[in-house]
Amino acid sequence: MIKFLFDRDTWQEVYDSMSKNKLRTGITMVGVWWGILLLISLLGAAKGMENSFNRLFGDFATNSVFIIPSVTSKPFKGFQEGKRVQLTLSDVKKIEENIQGIQFVVPKNQNSALVVNGEFSGNFSISGDFPVSNEVQKVQLSKGRFINQNDINLKRKVAVLAKDIYKQLFEKDEDPIGKYVQINNINFKVVGMYEPGNIDFQSDVIHIPFTSFQQIYNTSDKIGFLMITGKPDFDISQIEQDAKLLLKNLNKIHPRDKQAFRSINLGKEFAKVTGFLKGMQFLTWFVGIATLIAGVFAIGNILLITVKERTKEIGVRRALGATPFEIKRQIVVEAVFLTIIAGLFGIISGGWILIAIDHFWGQGPDATLVNASVSIAVVFIALIILVILGTLIGLIPAFKATSVKPIEALREE
Repeated sequence: MIKFLFDRDTWQEVYDSMSKNKLRTGITMVGVWWGILLLISLLGAAKGMENSFNRLFGDFATNSVFIIPSVTSKPFKGFQEGKRVQLTLSDVKKIEENIQGIQFVVPKNQNSALVVNGEFSGNFSISGDFPVSNEVQKVQLSKGRFINQNDINLKRKVAVLAKDIYKQLFEKDEDPIGKYVQINNINFKVVGMYEPGNIDFQSDVIHIPFTSFQQIYNTSDKIGFLMITGKPDFDISQIEQDAKLLLKNLNKIHPRDKQAFRSINLGKEFAKVTGFLKGMQFLTWFVGIATLIAGVFAIGNILLITVKERTKEIGVRRALGATPFEIKRQIVVEAVFLTIIAGLFGIISGGWILIAIDHFWGQGPDATLVNASVSIAVVFIALIILVILGTLIGLIPAFKATSVKPIEALREE
């Protein structure tokens, strides 16, 4: 078989067969070319959407949920409806101890304050945080560091500024690290500066140690809201339900009170988008392969016509001693060759389309399709599919060619 593939006569015959009707051959190959082009382009675009989404949520642990206390809507155990719910640090510990699948529980406090640096000032959000906050809602530090455990233990007056806040409080190109700003008339040393995130939850926030926040706002062990992150193998929606039920029990709230706690489930929203992307990839494979099959069938039909036109030639070869296997092999090689050539053109064309997509829609922070591309593995899979389909479809005209007896073939006009 290997010797046959390297035989010059084999490829001369393939060339002669294709060149007898170039227009028909070219039109036939268009179906396969279009199928593989569609497959590569759509898969690349789907990957670009996935990359864009991952970049958007890259700063967050996506298997997470925010739980925000509100007011009750049902009376319970002597408390009237409308009671404001207040969470404490002890609630955090109870969640960590009693709910399975928890990776992080991050208590957070927020308030606003006048922040002053010499002649510059502004009102900004102040966030009291623990170091673990940077594990689930990572800030992109451009200078310095984030809050550490020593800051918490020693109640240090240190601050991490957003870049937008830095621009309002400091001279252009001034290094803020080591400088002091006043928050509620208390001096805080700037130890870090961060870039705005892709999701704009904290572009105008100053982070300070949670314990320092307790002091300047006199919050004792009260917390404003929680961010809970589940382990990768656990359902964040179930964790959310369990956490809410536990918090209701701890704070004497009716189990069916739906207004006592508001929540933002990032994991649920992330799952919706990933489900859409998976569905899009499945649809892409389905449409692409269906189009490929249609194109390959067109090649099979053309080969049937070609076999009909070459009936006398096949009869001569049979009369000169060519075996049915050799005839079949020649026709199958022609089918596979046509599908592979058309497929390679489709892959190259699809690659150029993805380059164009990346150029026009994949650049900048607001890019819709980030690095739209397909892996080498996908290209190999597509080629293997083409070889298999080309072989199978080539067998139809191959068997047709060998079904005619040599003497009858020689009589064909």
